Amino acid sequence: MTALLPDGPTSPRLVQSLGFALSRRRTMERLRARYGSAFTVQSLNLGRMVMLADPGEVREMFQASPDEADTPDANLGSVLGPGSFFAIKGDEHRRQRKLLTPPFHGRRLRAYEGLIERETRRETAAWPQGTPFPVMPSTMRITLNVILGAVFGAEGAELDELRALLPRMVRLGSILAVLPVVRRDLGGYGPGARFTRYRRQYDAIIDRLIDRARTDPALDERDDVLAMLVQSRYDDGAPMSRGEIADQLLTLLAAGHETTATTLAWTVERLRRHPAVLERLDDDEFRAATLTEVQRVRPVVEITSRQVRCDELTLGRWTLPRGTVVTACIALLHDDPALFEDPYVFDPGRFAGARADTSAWIPFGGGVRRCIGAAFATLEMNVVLRTVLRDFTLEPTAEPSERPHSRGIAVAPAKGGLAVVHRR
Repeated sequence: MTALLPDGPTSPRLVQSLGFALSRRRTMERLRARYGSAFTVQSLNLGRMVMLADPGEVREMFQASPDEADTPDANLGSVLGPGSFFAIKGDEHRRQRKLLTPPFHGRRLRAYEGLIERETRRETAAWPQGTPFPVMPSTMRITLNVILGAVFGAEGAELDELRALLPRMVRLGSILAVLPVVRRDLGGYGPGARFTRYRRQYDAIIDRLIDRARTDPALDERDDVLAMLVQSRYDDGAPMSRGEIADQLLTLLAAGHETTATTLAWTVERLRRHPAVLERLDDDEFRAATLTEVQRVRPVVEITSRQVRCDELTLGRWTLPRGTVVTACIALLHDDPALFEDPYVFDPGRFAGARADTSAWIPFGGGVRRCIGAAFATLEMNVVLRTVLRDFTLEPTAEPSERPHSRGIAVAPAKGGLAVVHRR
């Protein structure tokens, strides 16, 4: 075997990692300018990492089988639990994905529209008029309440506890995932110990909800995700364990909450600076295209990775040895003028009436690891935006763009997507 890796910087691993910590996007842009559409870097938590910004090579990465390349050893599973989508691999991943796909597609998906609209109107009822305020706290509450409703159904004391717990838990978990060095439990102190306490609280709440679901005489009539998981069976007839249910629910709650809320905050930030686009959003097709364009110019997650599991894997020009982490540079692909004409121009028209190329536009990842809730998130963003614009006018601004701010995994507008609204 002869490994063939792209060139990359030779500075110490810590120096390289600091660059990515300060700004992933700027660091990737600088490395692309020097080395081209592929480069090799060293990271603290993933080791040697080959980063790709060529759509053909990214497509090959996504098309690789799980036996060839699968989720890296260091991933969100380390904080979401061993039964989460991010941790399980191979046949186990396929089995659980099969179980969890139905609630987020087809007829069941459309049934969530009413829930999304109700939560949006409930949250926006208290919005101030005529004065700037960040919308991201509101979009966080909307998306949290929506995913709680979809996952657990009815209201109750446990859901109130989860509303208070999950934002803190998800925020801390996303930081621990990218900075595992701070995860150590220092005699009951420190971020790692705090996250452990959050997880114990979460597990206790989920245990009570599982017990209640299993004794619910109307369980067969419920269409929430928890009811489905409690009743689900693998092909061999075995049920999901409590731990598997708790880990997968946490994955759905975390993945279906922060990223969608952050994209909605970016949507407000972009629309206030593009009033011509704002005026056309009563058109359903153009509104959908606008959300696609927001995700292109402001991807909340800027990279997605696989780890080579076979002896060697050839992707385009490169031959990667076992253990190499290979990464699709989402932000670089979205800014590539060869893929998107005038890439730094915010132009939803480029997606009007056209589907995005899933090897060039990849905010939901790709391949067998593509986000299972992509259709749910797309519907949710569209309904939230439609509902807000039906009830309010959004005041344009000439202020400079909000700079990106890293929240660990996600990249958010630094001011939280400042808005000025007036009720219609």
